[in-house]
Amino acid sequence: MTFNWTEAKVKKLEKLWTKNTPARDIAKQLGKGISRNAIIGKANRLGLTRTAEKKEKKNIIVNEDVLLDTRGCRWPFGDPGNEDFHFCGDIQVPGKPYCLEHCMIAYRKKDSKRG
Repeated sequence: MTFNWTEAKVKKLEKLWTKNTPARDIAKQLGKGISRNAIIGKANRLGLTRTAEKKEKKNIIVNEDVLLDTRGCRWPFGDPGNEDFHFCGDIQVPGKPYCLEHCMIAYRKKDSKRG
């Protein structure tokens, strides 16, 4: 079944998409005959982007009362026993626990002369 994209429905899609409304919820609001995938496809064809949530960069403090946040670079700073101990927190390299800067330090090519 083909969905008829009217100007009003495109405007509603644009408004909801930029508010980070999930595609399945947009599909429900636009009515029968439209799927989540149709919403995503149309948004991509229109070049729509999601509004990025502004997140403050924060240092993660570790103690008995705080669970460690699993996002962000895990490069430690300071002594784990001290109150000011924290992790870097920058964006991780996919598949690695560290940001690019700290990966350059942590992962070095193996020297073929060393055993």
